[in-house]
Parts: sequence; structure tokens; C-alpha cells
Amino acid sequence: MVNAEHSGRPGEALGATAVGGTGARLRAARLGLWLLAAVLAVRQVAVVLGSPRGERLTDLETWVGPEGVLHVNGSLYDSTRFTGTPFGGLVLKPLTRSAEQALGWGWTFGTLLLVVALGLVAVRALPRPVGRRTALLAAPIAVSLLMLSLPVRNTLWLGQTSVVPVLLVLVGCFVARGQRTCGVLIGAAAALQPTLLLFAPLLWLTGRRPAALSTGVTFATSTALAWAAMPRDSHTYWVHHMAGVGLGGRADGLANQSLHGALLRLGLEGPLEIGLFLLLGAAVAALGLRRAVRYAHDGQMLLAVAVTGCAVVVVSPTAWQHQLLWMLLTVVGRVGSRASDRPVWPVTVVLVMTLPAKMMLPNVEFLYPVRDNVVLLAAFAAATFVPFLSTTSPYFDRPVPTRYAPPVPARFPHVPLVPFLRRVLTRPNLLLELLLIRVTYAAYSKVRLAATGGSNSAGRARAEEHGHQILDLERVLRLDIEYAVNHAVVKVGWLRDFFDFYYTSFHFAVPLTVLGLLYWRRPVDYRWARAALGFTTLLALVGFWLYPLAPPRLMPTLGIIDTVHGVQDFSEPDYGTLTALTNQYAAMPSLHFGWSLWCGLIVAIIAPRTWMKALGLLHPLCTAAAIVATGNHWVLDAVGGAIVVGAGFGLAYLFQGPRARAVTATVATEVSSGPVVREKDRTPS
Repeated sequence: MVNAEHSGRPGEALGATAVGGTGARLRAARLGLWLLAAVLAVRQVAVVLGSPRGERLTDLETWVGPEGVLHVNGSLYDSTRFTGTPFGGLVLKPLTRSAEQALGWGWTFGTLLLVVALGLVAVRALPRPVGRRTALLAAPIAVSLLMLSLPVRNTLWLGQTSVVPVLLVLVGCFVARGQRTCGVLIGAAAALQPTLLLFAPLLWLTGRRPAALSTGVTFATSTALAWAAMPRDSHTYWVHHMAGVGLGGRADGLANQSLHGALLRLGLEGPLEIGLFLLLGAAVAALGLRRAVRYAHDGQMLLAVAVTGCAVVVVSPTAWQHQLLWMLLTVVGRVGSRASDRPVWPVTVVLVMTLPAKMMLPNVEFLYPVRDNVVLLAAFAAATFVPFLSTTSPYFDRPVPTRYAPPVPARFPHVPLVPFLRRVLTRPNLLLELLLIRVTYAAYSKVRLAATGGSNSAGRARAEEHGHQILDLERVLRLDIEYAVNHAVVKVGWLRDFFDFYYTSFHFAVPLTVLGLLYWRRPVDYRWARAALGFTTLLALVGFWLYPLAPPRLMPTLGIIDTVHGVQDFSEPDYGTLTALTNQYAAMPSLHFGWSLWCGLIVAIIAPRTWMKALGLLHPLCTAAAIVATGNHWVLDAVGGAIVVGAGFGLAYLFQGPRARAVTATVATEVSSGPVVREKDRTPS
């Protein structure tokens, strides 16, 4: 009977098979993500414990080491090295001897366990209902992001305890049974970090008044207990230092990402700075609490906690890097009505919390105030004005979908099309594009600089040997024109100035202009062109690693004149400061020519007028002349650049399919216009 019943429902059997296949893939993905998290954890342990004693766990050594402040008979704050509260010192003192004995492995592994617990609790706090994919993958992703984040890395390196207050708050809000237990945990966290008392009004305003009262009572009791046991230290901390102000590093240092630190860095001092800090801090706290209460009533309690934590970061007198974990929790907030806008906020948060500020913004002087306070600005934005969607919004679960060109068959059966390179027909989010372009270029610059083949004499000799190989090949092919062209141009002043300017200016200006015009006028072509440029650059990096090559201007015996950088001192292996700025041996292939050829081909393919196409193709010709005339590249470097450009377009075609035509975009827009209109017409119930 059972077999007959199942045999009569083939659709159900096929559906069960499909679901089972999806479940198996999700389980495999979860296993892979947990392995990634484990690798990241092992790497962090290896970095910390592999460093020399005295360079790692410096804060922990300062507290509990043989000469640590927790051993002294005087005040904990005589040296200002101990930045915790008196209650924190009271808790840590009994652990001093055991911490000394395990001042490495035990503390580091204990911190890792706390980080894992923090990720698991955060995932448990996600708003319900949670989809199956999220339920399976969220935990390893959360733990991996925490391991990669600068606050956790800083905590592990310094031996700090800053994970504990965050974990206490999350456990109190989402795990503890009973409001009084919740209040005790959050009160204990506030006793370790006083500005966390901001969570007490959040509990009160969200109807958890017993928890709020318990928070205050626990904080007061803990502080009073520490005052009774350590009256001198308590007076120093609460009265002399005004709740810890002035302890630790310089308050105006870049490591202090609080509003107080930013005002000091802007040059404000004295009563004016204090008054402005108190006024702005009160405004941020009030606005942040108002938003947090709204999200809590909306069923997004984790987001409410994250917003409150960001307000804590802003209003704290000092917010060191290891105390900024609250910012990472805001990734649960959803921003934007379009599906293409949805990744902007999570990507911004992850980049801010995992990358140095110098990779986020270019090294331009007028951007220094933004770059120096990028984490503070992100926390301020999360606390005050980022428009996180309400669960009642029609776009919360169903954003306006992204339009794609009709799918095309794979070029080869064994090389499938890459899903994230699908031919999108809508303009991508501008902020996300600028952010990714900047971070990608910063990463490219670091890799390019690292691929020097060694800055020592051996690396230089290898690069010069490759230079002789290229010159010998050019002589066989009768392409060795570098010396003749270089010296002919040097004799004509205006021509030398023209090529110097062309070499230094057009390399970045023209590709950025082409990308900007494509983004604004031809969004269908923008992603295709960007993918080809990305593949080209990636292949060039491989060339820099495998074949470091000295350019003609750095070959001592050739007599090439460096028209851009000036006369080189060949007795110095690093040629002054040039090597610190860029890789002098990243000559093969020439991306100066490669990027210019990419620009020329894009213009020739897309431009509507013949004169525009001709002008576009003129740019790589001028660039080829400039790189040879200035002594910065061999002729064969340009050939290498042309090869990687061709390969870049080929890989884009292989993994993405052919370029989407305008007629394809029109048809796809007409087909998808119905659902898009319906999404726009939806109104909240």
C-alpha cells in the first residue's frame, strides 16, 4: 500500500529529491564555513603566540605579569596603565597567579571560546522566523567575521577582556531566564564598562523594568563593593579621572574612536571641548535610544542592542579598537528597497571592521578627518540616521528584484557561468561600487608592492637578469628601440614634458572616466567592462609575481634617462624612496598600456561615432609611446599588457557570457516591468 501510494505521486518524489539535494549542499557549505572559522582561529592563535614575549599580550602583561599593576601595593592607577574600573581590578586580582602561569595559551584560548560563544548568541538572537539557509550558515559566518574583525584581533593581541562585557549584555538580553538575571548580567557588564549603563533605559523603555532596576542595583552594588575594598583606587578612578578619562593611551590618538577623541583631534580643548562633547553625546544617546526602542518594539531586538552599543561607542570618553564590537552587530539591519542596495550596509560594516582605515579612503589630505574617524562615523551613523527597515515595510523580506538579461548557455560544459557575474541590466549601487573599487585597488597596490621578487640584492639581480632576457629577445625581433626613442624625446623639451605628463596623469584618469561614463550612461555595459578590467588586473598581478622585471630606466648599463623620476642612484638597491611607494620591478606586463588598451577597446566597441572610436584607440598608442619614451617599460611589456587584456575579455566572456545588447536589455525590462510595478505599488498593511 505504501509503495503504491508513493509510486502514484512522482512530483512529490522529485520534490523530495530536490530538497534533499539542496539540504546536502547547505550542510556541505556549513561544514566548509566551520572549517574556515577554525582556520582563522588557528591563525590568530599562531600570530599571537608566535610573537616574541613582550610584543604580545601587552595589556595582560601590564596587569597580571610579574611587574603588573595588580601586584603593586599602591593604587592601580599610579601609572595610568590599567584602564579598567576598580571593580574590574577587584575581579582580576584573584586571577593574577593563575593568569601568570597561563599568560599565553590559556588566556588566548579562553578568549577564542568567548568569541565563539558571542557569535552563537548573536545568531540565536536573529529575528524570527529564520530561513533554513540562515539557520545552517549564520553561525559559522558570524564566528568567521568575528575572527577577522579588528576588535577581536586587537583583543587577542593585547590580551584584553573587552569581549566579556559584550557577551554579558547579549546573554542577558537573549539567553538569561528571567528579567532579574538579565539585569544582573548587564549590570555586571556596566560595572566593567560604565557607559554600558545606557542599556538600562533601553530595558526600561521596552517594558523590561525589573531588568532595568536590577541593572542599576547590580552596577551600584558592584561599584560600592569595589569602593569598600579599594577606596583609594575608586576615588582615583571615579573622581580624579572622571570615570576613567585620561587612563591608557592618549585620548586624541587615532585608536580612540569616540566623540571625545575626535573633538580633541580637531583641535578643541578645555571647557569648550567638554561642553560640546556632553551636548553632542547627550543628543546621540537620546536619538540612539529612541531608534533602539523603535526597533525593539518592531521585533528586531538584536538590532536595538547593536544601535545602543553604537551609541555607547560614540558617547564613551574612550572607545579603543578592542571595544568596538557593537558596530559589527549592526549587519543584521536591512537597508534599501532594491535588492542591489541591500548589500551596501553589511559590506560597509564588514570592511570598516576588518580593514585598516587607509584601505578605505585614499591618501588625500582633505580626507584625513574622515579617514581618521571612520569607525566613529560608522557608529554615529548606525546610532542616529541609517534607515534600517521596519519589519512592516513591504521591502523587508521582498526588495525590488534586480533585472537580469536572459541567461545564455555556458561556453563549455565543464566551465559553468559564474553566478555573481550574471549580466545585470540595472545600475549598481554607486556607494557600493566606489567602496569596492577603492578597497580592491588598495589590495591590488599591496599585492603589487609585495611582488618585488625581494628588495635585496638577489631580488634586484633577478629582475635585472630578466631585463637582459627581454632586451636580448627584442634584439632578435629588432624591437630594441627604447634607447633611441628615449634619447630622441629628451632632446625636445616640450615633447619630454608631454610624455611625462601623459605617463603620470592619464594612467588613472582615463580608466576612471570610462568607468564613470559607463556607469552613468551605459549601465548594461558597465558590469561587463568592469569584469574584463578585473580579470586583466588579476592576470597582471600573476605576471608581477612570476616574472619580476627591471624596466629600462633601472638597468645600470643601458644609459636610459628616467625622465619622470629623475637620475637614479644605482648604488642604492632600493633607489631612494621609490620602492616604498610602488614596486619598481612590476614591469611585465605593462598595466599602463593594458589599462589604456582596455579603455580604447571599450570606446571603440561602445562609442556611437567614428571619431569617438578613433580617439579612443589613439589613447593606447600615445600610452605605448609614453612608456617607452620615459624609460619605464620595454616594448615587449606593452605586448604583455595586450595579452592580459585579451585574456581578461576572454575570461569575462567565458564566465559571464556575451555582452548584453541594448535590445536584450529592452526586452528584459519589458518582461520584468510587471513585478517591479507591483512591488512599487505595495503598501504596508
